[in-house]
Amino acid sequence: MKIFVLGGGGREHALVWKLKQSPLVEKIWCAPGNGGIAAEAECVAIDAADVGAIVALAEKVQPDLTIVGPELPLVNGLTDAFRQRNWAIVGPSQQAAQLEGSKIFSKQFLARHGIPTAKMYGTYDSPADVYGALSSVAWPVVMKADGLCAGKGVLLAPDFAAAKDFVERAMEKNELGPGGKRIILEETLKGEELSFIILTDGNCYAPLVPTRDHKRVFDGNQGPNTGGMGAYSTDELLPDELRETIRSTIVEPTLRGLAADGIRYQGFLYIGLMLTASGPKVLEFNCRLGDPEAQAILARLDFDLAEVLNDVAAGRLDPSKIRWKPGASVCVVLTSGGYPGKFENGKRIGGLTTAEQITGVKVLHAGTKLAGEAVVTNGGRVLGVTAAAATLDAALASAYETASRIHFEGMHYRKDIGAHSNRLKVSGD
Repeated sequence: MKIFVLGGGGREHALVWKLKQSPLVEKIWCAPGNGGIAAEAECVAIDAADVGAIVALAEKVQPDLTIVGPELPLVNGLTDAFRQRNWAIVGPSQQAAQLEGSKIFSKQFLARHGIPTAKMYGTYDSPADVYGALSSVAWPVVMKADGLCAGKGVLLAPDFAAAKDFVERAMEKNELGPGGKRIILEETLKGEELSFIILTDGNCYAPLVPTRDHKRVFDGNQGPNTGGMGAYSTDELLPDELRETIRSTIVEPTLRGLAADGIRYQGFLYIGLMLTASGPKVLEFNCRLGDPEAQAILARLDFDLAEVLNDVAAGRLDPSKIRWKPGASVCVVLTSGGYPGKFENGKRIGGLTTAEQITGVKVLHAGTKLAGEAVVTNGGRVLGVTAAAATLDAALASAYETASRIHFEGMHYRKDIGAHSNRLKVSGD
């Protein structure tokens, strides 16, 4: 098989890493790729969101299977363009990708099908409308820009001043682009968060191993939200009873709802959950593997990823093929100094060769590029040090030992990924 992977972050490096281990795979292209992917696949300098350019490249290289990593190509309708040409691709249609591309579409979908989620105060098209609504909300209030905003479109506003600042940035200064033109207000949910990701071919589905992400930039869950500073996965994370509740009250009603709306969903579906005192509720949908959850999940893979994804594209997923290594995994994200605010690119990364020598660890590149022979930083989230082991403590020890061998100017990472691991339960139990 010749496989084409779209994207250039840590999630895509993890996909390339595992696809390359399949005996079925003879060639992988990645667009645009990064400095680490370049060692394992042929990188092509094309914007992953440019549907026309991607179609033209696929026409030329004729991959047997295409796998979409990030959300923008999905929202832009790439999978529809491929399916019109009968090309095998893994990823939902443009219509289905609205679950991530529009928060308003997603909330209306959840309400229409009676799927548990936070109460919505309303949707608003102007600053005046938002300010009017803020006089009758319970604080803190969740504010969401409707469209894609590169992870910056959600705020838990503690008071009116913070809410006003968000409205000004999104709706008046246009800092979030077209995604910030409409805003929704929701009640704040309390509880533990969980990333529950499934793989589906449109008919049947298989859940992936449970993971937890760490969104805040500093230890102890302090500081601003990021795209994710690390994630971990263990068998103990999710009790069977809670897994069954999530399956019966959220996963299956979501898939039934999509079918009822005439939307065939194929690919990865990420369901962000809050485990509240009244049961699990949906915080958000993403139409892809999470990042850094993908790195932790794929480190525990015990099946042929190329074979299974090819089955998904052909509409013949067999959930019995999906098996996992017992134990635990972790991904610790190394970021540029200043992230998620302003940061500088082009910092030379040292220690990668010695870091790769630790057993059970893979250093997955996210924001990197090659500058001659050197690997330099090229993004906020630079590397994802990913480890698997028999226990979470062992995986953490390996990941942090590896992280200590890597260095670049301004490098920052959380020292407490997985430190608060506990068996998840519905809060209040």
